[in-house]
Amino acid sequence: MESSFPIDRAALVGRLRAAGCVYAEDEADLLLAAADTPAALADLTDRRVAGEPLEYLLGWAEFCGLRIAVDAGVFVPRGRTALLVEAAATVTGPAPAVVDLCCGSGATTVALAHRLAPRWLAAADIDPAAVACARRNLAGLNAEVYEGDLFAPLPLQWRGRLDLVVANAPYVPTEAVALMPAEARLHEAPVALDGGPDGLTVLRRVAAAAVDWLAPGGHLVVEVSVVQAEALCVAVRAAGLVPSVRHDEDLDATAVTARCPA
Repeated sequence: MESSFPIDRAALVGRLRAAGCVYAEDEADLLLAAADTPAALADLTDRRVAGEPLEYLLGWAEFCGLRIAVDAGVFVPRGRTALLVEAAATVTGPAPAVVDLCCGSGATTVALAHRLAPRWLAAADIDPAAVACARRNLAGLNAEVYEGDLFAPLPLQWRGRLDLVVANAPYVPTEAVALMPAEARLHEAPVALDGGPDGLTVLRRVAAAAVDWLAPGGHLVVEVSVVQAEALCVAVRAAGLVPSVRHDEDLDATAVTARCPA
């Protein structure tokens, strides 16, 4: 792309590629678009080469065709979570009451707001930085954002009346967090990554509580790894919900959908 100031794009691409940026050409264009002076470009490039996530440098991430604001430290929405959105939209009827738990930046909530026509839409996260980011992204979308642990901060009037609960809860096993890419491991909040010894600690809590918050026939939809899906289904059945698994090879994504019996 053209810049408002002279630049050596090939050198920029080469530097990003040498730093391990797989999509160096695309990243170069995004950094050029974000910088209005040579000094700003140099600063952004230095920070990217040092390993700072591109989304934090730009201040946004692309998710489901939408531009989602992302603040430093807040979980960066992954492309694979588009399957969660698709699975949720598939099982939900008209004018649902919807809650997005462990909402992070609110990316899933925003995507569902565009896909559905909720009669009530809310998001919640335990991380104050994530809550502040989600409130920015959801401004003007007639959605509530709550700070707290899972269902705890939600208005009690919705207990037993929710049609859809979604959660992109942390599901990385504790010992595997150290093996994650440095961009996530060093920059994103640990509470958004660490799912406990087998990665399912938070998701089991979500399933156990969801049965009391869902309306009869309502659905819980969560993201998980393919190797964890069966163990999560066992927990979901124990909670009284009826699970099914959906996998997308192209996205390398797995979602577990659980129906609350009528």
